[in-house]
Parts: sequence; structure tokens; C-alpha cells
Amino acid sequence: MKNRKISRRHVLKGGAVLAGAALSTRVLAAAPPPEPVTPELIAAATKEGQVAYYTSTDLPVAEKVAKAFEAKYPGIAVRVERTGAERVFQRIGQEYASNIHAVDVVNSSDAAHFIVWKRDGILAPYVPEDVARFPAEHRDVDGQFASFRVWLSIIAYNTNLVKAEEAPKSFADLLDPKWKGKIVKAHPGYSGTIMTATYQMQRDLGWSFFEGLAKQGIMQVQSSADPPKKLDLGERALMADGNEYNIFELREKGRPVEPVYATEGSPLIVGPNGIFKSSPNPNAAKLFQSFCLSREAQQLIIDVGGLRSVHPDTKDRPGRTPLKDIKVMKDDPAAVEKESESIKARYTKIFHV
Repeated sequence: MKNRKISRRHVLKGGAVLAGAALSTRVLAAAPPPEPVTPELIAAATKEGQVAYYTSTDLPVAEKVAKAFEAKYPGIAVRVERTGAERVFQRIGQEYASNIHAVDVVNSSDAAHFIVWKRDGILAPYVPEDVARFPAEHRDVDGQFASFRVWLSIIAYNTNLVKAEEAPKSFADLLDPKWKGKIVKAHPGYSGTIMTATYQMQRDLGWSFFEGLAKQGIMQVQSSADPPKKLDLGERALMADGNEYNIFELREKGRPVEPVYATEGSPLIVGPNGIFKSSPNPNAAKLFQSFCLSREAQQLIIDVGGLRSVHPDTKDRPGRTPLKDIKVMKDDPAAVEKESESIKARYTKIFHV
């Protein structure tokens, strides 16, 4: 059987199970009212006894969230299925096309995936109480998803290999010939973070930036978590993109890495959570979604995961530059969804990967 590539525009089409759902693309009048966690919901979720969470969040962070949930709600087990965002998207598409409904709650580092899932009518409207207090741009108008995590894709350097005064300050600086053979970056065909970052960067910097970067003999890796690892190991002096939160985690463990917030702006990445209509454990899904978006879980992903949160009651850890003080590029999931295939094709052509 051929390992055929599936585009996000067609991954949910062709399955008879979705024929009706795909036709139901009406815009709902409004999000449902916020729902508190009630004893009745907890009892129903406990009776189901499990929840399946497909996520592109780093596995240690996802597992810590799962363990915290299980400790708070004994008797409900969380099955964490972690892989890259594009793989999460394709897996769900393949399962649904085969009439397999195994996933309860999903998280993706590519917010454009939620546009596709919503358009195809397979997400369930549900607004946890805390989400009603999120900024409007971080909660779907129809209540079908909300921002579980926010972070940046950044430049960073190994402090053993690069002096602070010589470190790049901008994306343009990465094109200096002195960095040839010393840069690592991730791939938009695997990572939702890098897909989103690549869209923002080509929009704001032009494809000429990537053409210049391709001449720098970069080390190409898959996940947005890989460049920080290569940096930490000293396999490369600089990373052109990758997760800010991994750099935070490494630096706070005393590793030789330092973030750089490019003068042109750092790509802003949003990773929503959503529930599926055909969730096999609908009550446990609601309870887990409510927990993920609560202050407790949101502070947890800040403290142990180096992530950012839009929950109004969370606090940044000391030593991390507040998001409000960083110049960021504008997120645009709708544009990413529309242009993703052409971005992958052009990137592959430029970097020959």
C-alpha cells in the first residue's frame, strides 16, 4: 500500500461517514453559554473512565497535564497520543474516513487545523467557564475551540559556541556567511509550529530570506522541538526556528542556550484545544477540556512547560521576557490553512528536503 500524502484540504473528504457533516457548514448563531464543572459532569465522566487526547504538545508536558487531571479526578485515565501536528491532523482524517472515532480531545500547534475540522462540522461546541474570560481572539466565536497554549518560534544560540555580543539580533543576521554550516531549523511539512512560523516569515520577510538561508548549509530536522536539542548538544551554534519553551526549559536547567527575539518580530504560535462531536467519551472530554483551560493547568504549562497562557489569572515565571515586551509577527490561521500546501511545496523546492 502506498504511503500517499494527504492534504489538509482533502484529508476529511471521501469518507461516507462525513458526507452529512461536510455539508453542514453553516455558521452557528453564537457560542453556547459557559459551563461550570458540576458534580453531575464529574460523575458521568468517571463512569466513562477514560479520555483520549491527541496532541502535538511535548510529551513530558502533555503527560504532566494528564497526571494532574488524573490526580484531581481519580478513576478517569488519560491516554496521551503525542506526535507532530501534521501527523495528528492526518491520523484523525484517516480515522474519520474509516468511520473510526477514537479521539476525544485534540490539541494542535497548527491552529489552521481547527478551521478545517470546524468547516467539516466535526467539532463539538463547548465553552468551559474559564474560557469566557479569555481574550476574544483566543476563543472561537462558535465555542468550538480555545487557545490551550501560546508560544513563539525563535532564534537561539549555544552560549559555549557564540558570544553574546556576536549573536544574531535578527533573521537577516542569519544570512551572514560566518554562520554557514552552523544553523539548524525544523520542517513545515512535519511541524505545525514551523508551518505557522514559515507562513508568517515568508509573508513578512519574503521567500528571498529562505532562499538565502538555504545557501547556509543548514541542518534540517523535523519537529520544532529538535532545533533546541541540537543547540544544547552543540551540534549547531544557532537555530533559525524552534520552540521558545524548549529553550526556556533548557536554560533553566543550566544548559548553554539563550533565546533571541528577532528585531523583525518573532512568529507567534497558538495551539488550541477542541472536542469532537463523535467523542467516544463525551463527558470525560468536557471535563478534560475544562481542566486543560483552567488556571491550574494553564499555570502548570507555564511553570513546567515554558509555555505562554492567555488565562487572565496566570503569571509568567521570573527571568522570562514578558510576551507584552516582545515584538511578534501576526498569527493568521485562515491564511495558513489556505496556503499550507503551496508553502510546503515551495519550501521543499528551496531546501531540497
